[in-house]
Parts: sequence; C-alpha cells; structure tokens
Amino acid sequence: MNKIAVIDYKAGNAPSVMHAVSRLKREAAFARAPRDISGATHIILPGVGSAGATMQSLREMGMIPALEEAVLRGKTLFLGICVGLQVLFDHSDEDGADCLGWLGGRVVKFDGTKVRVPQMGWNQVKFTRQTPVNTQEDYFYFVNSYHAKPKDESIIWGTADYDGAFTAAVRKDNIYATQFHAEKSGEAGLALLNGFLNLKSGD
Repeated sequence: MNKIAVIDYKAGNAPSVMHAVSRLKREAAFARAPRDISGATHIILPGVGSAGATMQSLREMGMIPALEEAVLRGKTLFLGICVGLQVLFDHSDEDGADCLGWLGGRVVKFDGTKVRVPQMGWNQVKFTRQTPVNTQEDYFYFVNSYHAKPKDESIIWGTADYDGAFTAAVRKDNIYATQFHAEKSGEAGLALLNGFLNLKSGD
C-alpha cells in the first residue's frame, strides 16, 4: 500500500497537488513535520514562490534532515515540482540561496532582455531519455523566472525551449523533478503524476 506524503510548507502549493492526486483516486496526506514522512513510499515537494523562502520554510519545519534520511539514504521515491526542482541543486541565483545540494549545479534567471520573465503558460516538453515514468512529448504548464543548469547533463529528463533549450525535468535514481506544474498540466500532467505514483521502490 502506497503512503503518499505531500510536503505542505508556507511557500508551497500543496492543496493543488493534493487535488491532482485525489483526481487519480489516490489517497495522500499533508506532511507538515518530519514524522509525517516516516514510512512514506512517495514524497512530493511542490513549489510556488522563491528558492530562498522555500529553503527557509523547510529549515523552520526541521524537514531537511528527515528528507535527506528518507530520500538520499532510504531511497524513497521523490518528486519535486517547480521550485521543488530548483532547490535540489547546489545554489540558486534567486535570493542567492544555498539549496539542498542533492544534485550538482545552479539555478539561473532567464534573460529578461530577450524573453518575458517570468515564463507563464504552456510550453512543449521533449523527453530526452526514458525513465520508468512513461512520458511522451507534450505541452505542460510553466510559471518560472529561473531554470536549472545541472553539472551532470545525463540527469536531464526533459527539455523545453524559452530563449533556447532549458532543463524542464530531471531524474537521478529515485529522485524525479519537473520545472513545470504537473498538477496544472491537464491530462498530460496527470499521466506523469500517475506514472510517478505507480513506481515501486527500486524501479
């Protein structure tokens, strides 16, 4: 039986993700304290707002050591969404924030002299590698001013184009993350979310 934990913090949009999970006829629970992710089979970190505010909220909740234990050492399946992707890297230029550092690289801002910042709306994602989450090229919903530049490009799962190609999704072992809002991306987003929730440990 899956135990799905959706991390609910000040800067997140956990209710929106919870609604998407319920549309898939799944049961999930909000995680508001470290004990709430104990025994979870799937952890989702949603994101709205800034990297700095997200990191501050996670620190105030005492959630970072619990997440590291569950995800890095326990290999619990993890999905980061939007800012939940960005804080996986070493550093974000947004707020000059030091982030979780689970993935090598930094998060940089789109060039506002060339494109509208933030990017808001639907953009086509091309999945550049196969993962156990079965995905295909489709349109997904973005709201972002920043994007990740991984040190190891082999972790890039999907790309989109906004003043050039940028990282739209990453995957490393049990860690999955999307820059786009899967929970707001219609049927394509629900299919991706469902694929993640269908994963078993070790997939």
